[in-house]
Amino acid sequence: MATDTVDGSDDSAKSDPGSGGGSGGGAMRSSAIMAVGTMASRITGFVRTIVLAAALGTQLLGDAYNTANTIPFIINDLLIQGLMASVIIPFLVKRRKADADGGKATEDRLFTAAVVLLLAVSLTAMAAAQWLLALYAGGFTDEQMQVSVYLARFLLAQIFFVGLSGLISAMLNTRDRFGAPVWAPVLNNLVIIAVGAAFILVAAPGRTPENITSGELTLLGLGTTCGMVAQTVALVVSLWRTGFRWRPRLDLRGSGLGEALRTAGWMFLYTCTTQVGFLITTNIANRAGSQSVEQGYGVGAGLTAYNYAYQLFQLPYAIIAVSLITVLLPRMSAHAHDGLWHEVRDGFSRTLRVSSLFLVPLALAMAVYAVQLSVVVFARGSTSVADAHNIGVVLAVMSLGLVPFTVFQLMLRVFYAMGDTRTPAMISIANVAVHGVLAVSSSLLLPPNQVVVGVAAGFMLSYVSGLVIAGTILSARLGGLDGRRILGTLFRLHLASLPSVAAAIGVLWLFTRWFGSGLLTDLGAPAAGCLIGALLFLLFARLLRVQELQSAIGLVRSRLRR
Repeated sequence: MATDTVDGSDDSAKSDPGSGGGSGGGAMRSSAIMAVGTMASRITGFVRTIVLAAALGTQLLGDAYNTANTIPFIINDLLIQGLMASVIIPFLVKRRKADADGGKATEDRLFTAAVVLLLAVSLTAMAAAQWLLALYAGGFTDEQMQVSVYLARFLLAQIFFVGLSGLISAMLNTRDRFGAPVWAPVLNNLVIIAVGAAFILVAAPGRTPENITSGELTLLGLGTTCGMVAQTVALVVSLWRTGFRWRPRLDLRGSGLGEALRTAGWMFLYTCTTQVGFLITTNIANRAGSQSVEQGYGVGAGLTAYNYAYQLFQLPYAIIAVSLITVLLPRMSAHAHDGLWHEVRDGFSRTLRVSSLFLVPLALAMAVYAVQLSVVVFARGSTSVADAHNIGVVLAVMSLGLVPFTVFQLMLRVFYAMGDTRTPAMISIANVAVHGVLAVSSSLLLPPNQVVVGVAAGFMLSYVSGLVIAGTILSARLGGLDGRRILGTLFRLHLASLPSVAAAIGVLWLFTRWFGSGLLTDLGAPAAGCLIGALLFLLFARLLRVQELQSAIGLVRSRLRR
């Protein structure tokens, strides 16, 4: 990603950081492939979410399913996933560069250890399903708990496949193969879409924990797990095509893996701390969801509403920022290993500024039209308009934190590239403290149907505090973070977005006044408002001389001329 094609600066003679002196075309192509794959994954993921929302709703049954289906990913985060960016990818990059066999023996040892560990943990978790659910199912009714435990017996088998998928994805990324890890989840989504559609066909709308059958639960639990199996198989095939042939071996002594994992102690603390935050969120949200139903508010206001809002919230980040970050991390790790700190700093600055060009206007547009978007997406089947409206309110609050969330995630990658897992672990304690205080305060001060809104606000504010702390530390270590340029770009982007926000609000007001609430307003206002807002943003961004926009336009023009 050469600087002349991204930010319009004069240092066009520089090579892409981490590319080994090559041009930026490879990084741009990799990012483009990932962006398309991520978009396909997220689109099918949203279809999956829509189908599940129609099948299960956002009240007690939806909360039971989503709580059970979240635990495999929590356990995977604790054991495997959190190590990928911070330890495994930098370790594999180092061994591939340093070892005479290109790191083959190291990969065999790592793969073998992961298979054994994941299999043991999966079987143990399935046996302990009831005790695991008790940690997260605050406020569940007896019937709701029974349904959730039944589902968990199937869903916890995903631990093995989720963990293996994460490891294979890391191995593919170190080989500069970025496509399969973002395309494989499409298979997972398609399987679950089929499962949800089958459930709708065999079960009547409005199923509850009291009237759902064991056969219907088996369809949900087993079918969901089969989706993750399909994803893992696709990744195994992709890794095989790179020439990797697994030779099981457990001779870990002298492999360097122990040394790498010792640095993971801080990463484990970080993951544990973030999971404490999620434990707080889950219990407060589940309790609020149950109380909302019991007290007659008539809306789903628990974990399912929170999760669905979060999935919509993450779409812009996943398509835009993750694509750039995933390509950047191996290169940034290589530069950090070579002590090229100016390249690390430049890579961070470019990735953040290019991401913000898209994320700033998208975040504000989502905040304005969150309710309309959520009603269009979710209000069908077992999810009412009121349920969807509540999801939209949560989404609006989350959207305002999209840019801080992205900045903080990128800062974490810089720490990981530097081999520092201690600092993120310590920062996470502050994050969870902010989030926990605000979440508990919300549960005490707000009515049950609004508690998840307060929890979402606390979650986003925790990233604001986190990026301030992380940015201060990184700036001192790297001799600056190109802060003046980054802040200048963010300021101009937000300033350029103000006319768009005003227009979007005005369009929504006009549609509501002319047509009232309904499908025409829910579809028409966002469509018209975003079109007008996009044109205004482009106009004012050019007037404010946002360099990233000029470079993006130049890049598109050069592609079209080829």
